[in-house]
Amino acid sequence: MKHIVAGIVAHVDAGKTTLSESLLYCAGNLRQLGRVDNGDAFLDTDKLEKQRGITIFSHQASLEFKNLELTLLDTPGHIDFASQTEQVLSVLDYAILVVSATDGIQGYTRTLWRLLKHYQIPTFIFVNKMDAIGVDKQEVLKQLKNELSQGCVEFNEKISDESYEEIAMQDDAVLEKFLDSGTVEESDLKNLISQRKVFPCYFGSALKLNGIKEFMNGLEELTNEKDYSSEFGARIFKISHDEKGERLTWIRVTGGVLHNKAIVLNGQKANQLRIYNGDKYTLVQKVMSGDVCAIAGLTNTRPGQGLGIEVDTIKPEIQPVLNYSLETMGNDIHECLTALRELEDEDSQLHVSWSEQLQEISVQIMGEVQLEVLEQLMLNRFGLKISFGPGSILYKETITGDIEGVGHFEPLRHYAEVHLLLQPGPKGSGLIFDSNCSLEVLESNWQHQVLTNLASKKHLGVLTGSPITDMKITLVGGKASIVHSVGGDFREATWRAVRQGLMMAKRENKCQLLEPWYRFRLAVPSDQVGRAMSDIQRMHGKFEPPIGTEKVVLSGSAPVAAMRGYTQEVNSYTHGQGQLDCSIAGYQPCHNEKKIVESFNYDPVSDLENTPGSVFCAHGAGYPVYWDDVPNMAHFPYLESTKK
Repeated sequence: MKHIVAGIVAHVDAGKTTLSESLLYCAGNLRQLGRVDNGDAFLDTDKLEKQRGITIFSHQASLEFKNLELTLLDTPGHIDFASQTEQVLSVLDYAILVVSATDGIQGYTRTLWRLLKHYQIPTFIFVNKMDAIGVDKQEVLKQLKNELSQGCVEFNEKISDESYEEIAMQDDAVLEKFLDSGTVEESDLKNLISQRKVFPCYFGSALKLNGIKEFMNGLEELTNEKDYSSEFGARIFKISHDEKGERLTWIRVTGGVLHNKAIVLNGQKANQLRIYNGDKYTLVQKVMSGDVCAIAGLTNTRPGQGLGIEVDTIKPEIQPVLNYSLETMGNDIHECLTALRELEDEDSQLHVSWSEQLQEISVQIMGEVQLEVLEQLMLNRFGLKISFGPGSILYKETITGDIEGVGHFEPLRHYAEVHLLLQPGPKGSGLIFDSNCSLEVLESNWQHQVLTNLASKKHLGVLTGSPITDMKITLVGGKASIVHSVGGDFREATWRAVRQGLMMAKRENKCQLLEPWYRFRLAVPSDQVGRAMSDIQRMHGKFEPPIGTEKVVLSGSAPVAAMRGYTQEVNSYTHGQGQLDCSIAGYQPCHNEKKIVESFNYDPVSDLENTPGSVFCAHGAGYPVYWDDVPNMAHFPYLESTKK
């Protein structure tokens, strides 16, 4: 049988889990349909999911239909849990995007569409709730074409001549063949879907099983199975813990065969291979290419990591933008930290941080719903009743011009000097590390030490102490001692060089504070559009020309800090008739940098864990040197291009 792994994605309440239930029911896997609102949905297995009536974690189910063996991965539908959804995308053959016919394309739907494009995942679309009164299929299809892709084409049990023509229009070679034959060959159609040029759209009602058989036929007939390498490879997409606390590493095998008890990572064995179906699992002795399983017995694994021949995935697109400090409510703070570390193991985007100096724990999250779920998870799983203080925006820092940073570390019987060129990187590029240093200057092992140490630490800016991003750091020079240099010396010199360079950049006004921005879509009654436009301008946002007459739509972007709480304002002044959809649009220069920098009152020189100063040696003893004196004392010459 053909085996496909498909993930179901949707905006919350579009009917994603209900569609999963319907597919399983029609394939004979379920005797009766469960419902999310009744708390008996097959794939909402967690107690908290049943309580809240939403999907919070990704889940696996399997079904067979005709010649298709389908592994379904159900994903969360709320934007606060987008990181869980993104983890799953990296292992999919196809995606099933569920769109509500009554609500149309919503904010998170657009975010999902961008992610599917980013990961280049072929997508089938199921338009749900077509049984609702007043729904117009052609209007929904028109919106899909205008807002997602012109390749969105209606598919029925029998494809119409008009649909064939639309399909052919998506590719010049296929169009030429269509003009000769009047049809599109099935192999061409499959390829157009795989290449994301055509997106089959099916219409129905998952709750009433309307259109489900047609949709299943489409999945069976129009999908291609991948070819796999004979050499073992796998990708990790999820970490979880079962009801007994056993740590599970979820993988998709992308090559070869994984055998039970096989060594898969750093000498660690796969102690158990579990194939899950809802909350039940079967133990197997081997897992074939293309299959999904959970491995018990592995530690230090993480989503996105590759095993065998598989490479690690790039950093996630979805990043949290809010920071909250934990309030222990009388619980032991170290017990709370241990519990949060386990939750961070499952969702690395939590970024749990512990300040020894302040005796404070903080987490990074996407929004209020995730915060509520975190509180409930801490209580349900660990018996810890906690809360969180007021949230703050997660700022980042970058530089706007080239600068050379130098770090020197020379206490008695130690020696290392490192020169780094700091340069602005493309927007959204994060940190990039490189070397442009001759082996005659620094041997390869010392260069490796520098690059490894650059990647081993979260580097902080000198304006607010926020993480550095969008910067390229290149090793351009340095010096070692044949007698005294050890690896730890280069770690110290490397970290100090980054900080010293940032301090030099600050002195030359080359440091810049970045803040997260929302991409928004605001729909308001026409008599409120003036108020809406005024609000966006007040929030330092930007918007495109308004669209619509009775209900006007404004699309644009604005700082997260300014838009927080604006949903309640919209509901108030439109008397519930307005709708605001927001998704993260990345980081841009902070609109009120001076005010924010002043409010942080951050002293980069007093941050002893990130010191910009160096240590030199004289008369048999090491002594500290202030950061701005380092250029005059460096043993290795500066680059000509950075000299003043």
